[in-house]
Amino acid sequence: MNAILNRYKRIHWLSGIALIIALVLSLPILVVTSSLFGGFGPTLAHLIDTVLSDYVINSLLLLLGVSVGVLLIGVPTAWLTSVCEFKGKTLFTWALLLPLAVPAYIVAYTYTGILDYAGPVQNTIRELSGLNYGEYYFFEVRSLGGAITMLTLVLYPYVYLLARAAFLEQSSNVLEVCRTLGYSRKQAFWRLSLPMARPAIIAGLTLALMETLADFGTVQYFGISTFTTGIYRTFYGLGDPTAASQLASILLTFVAFLIILERYSRRQHRYHSSSEQRPASALIQLSKKQSCWAWIVCLIPICFGFLIPASVLSYWSITQASFDGQQFIGLAWNSLYLAFSAAIVAVLLSLLLVYAKRIKSTALVVSANTVVGLGYALPGTIIAIGIIIPLAWLDHRIIEFVDHYFKIDVGLVLSGSLFALLFAYTVRFLAVSMGAVQTGFDKIKPNIDNSARSLGHTNLQVIGKIHFPLMRGSMLTALLIVFVDVLKELPATLILRPFNFNTLAVHAYELASDERLIDAAPASIMIVAVGLLPVILLSRSISNSRAQKAL
Repeated sequence: MNAILNRYKRIHWLSGIALIIALVLSLPILVVTSSLFGGFGPTLAHLIDTVLSDYVINSLLLLLGVSVGVLLIGVPTAWLTSVCEFKGKTLFTWALLLPLAVPAYIVAYTYTGILDYAGPVQNTIRELSGLNYGEYYFFEVRSLGGAITMLTLVLYPYVYLLARAAFLEQSSNVLEVCRTLGYSRKQAFWRLSLPMARPAIIAGLTLALMETLADFGTVQYFGISTFTTGIYRTFYGLGDPTAASQLASILLTFVAFLIILERYSRRQHRYHSSSEQRPASALIQLSKKQSCWAWIVCLIPICFGFLIPASVLSYWSITQASFDGQQFIGLAWNSLYLAFSAAIVAVLLSLLLVYAKRIKSTALVVSANTVVGLGYALPGTIIAIGIIIPLAWLDHRIIEFVDHYFKIDVGLVLSGSLFALLFAYTVRFLAVSMGAVQTGFDKIKPNIDNSARSLGHTNLQVIGKIHFPLMRGSMLTALLIVFVDVLKELPATLILRPFNFNTLAVHAYELASDERLIDAAPASIMIVAVGLLPVILLSRSISNSRAQKAL
């Protein structure tokens, strides 16, 4: 009886901790949304009269353009690598994921250096043609169209991944029945395969659009007025945190709409899934001419989204960049230990939250897990504004208290330290870690836990002796993904970093802002190189899961 009571006490304790974590991590959302109840001040009124329409129009055009781009690339490449058979298909299956390793702002810096007026492409055109600048037409990379192109090149893998999974899970028998009814392959694709995969495609599109709304580095560098750049300028340029919070609240409505759309699509996902695997004989065998077109369709996004940026950055870093070894080591150290610290915090909190849900899936714990999972959908600017306001207020209360009683100037203990950054990273990327940890727990049958407890082991002993050894791979995956995401994060780091503290991402941004694109190459290629790790891990994980299903 005592053992049962103790067990419920532990469960209650874990549930309480899960609720506290959810409340703390939801603080940025609460702060941002509460700003709407304070009324519109003169700053926001000025923004509404002058630039708010630009923020809305440019953000919507950006979303529309990226939607078209990622669908035009993601869906055809997913179809070709899942339903068709041609030489080189295995290579393209994982190579199409490589652009995920390159942040959009780094792609923007690279192509600006290549395509801008002083870049090698336009220089070559002028030398060969004898024309001066303005006498020939050339694509303006620093434009809304340029931003759409850059974001499309790195975000299409979201649609590709989910669409390919949907096409692979479609039953070959259904497609064969469609063919026997007189439908051509083209008709079968448009009338059957594509509608069945639509929920997965929309889910992937939604993820790409949320990343588009969260982007800061690309649109800021190209001089495009969107909500993310407007929030940053209002906070720093106009010095009005309240107006910045109110702008963030408007952006939050866009994000909320996309979350609802994604959840709805995921709810419908079961209608097109199937456990049957398509045999090799059911694949569409492409002719040599068709295979050439398949190569072109698959190779273009890989070249422009990864190979060209990575090659150019490597060339600049080796041959032209001004490189301060000691400074670079300091920046790398700042970035790596900050990313590692945030990853450790995220994994530990994920273990606690997911395990609390595992041992007793109450409405309280489920709600807590859902709330903390929303952070990944929020742009870094919203999270940063929602954190800096309450921490700055709390810092001033601490300063007043310490000065009154101890006559000591402690400075900004929370908002002026790495605590604010770690807090922001945890809010932003905890959902990523929870997904990997949840996958690890799902592979362990609950009967194993019950057997261990019947032998007298406590919950902590079950985690240490059973779960940790069996979940080592999932925990490493969670650690690695959060590590790389933190390394690439730009807007939250820009707003919350302590004075005189730089990371690789911030350093690359600052150099690019000063038009020192070549000097920004070493920091950029370092981020890209580290970003390859989770892409390789993701590719291997997908291949292994497909191989296991085939057995």
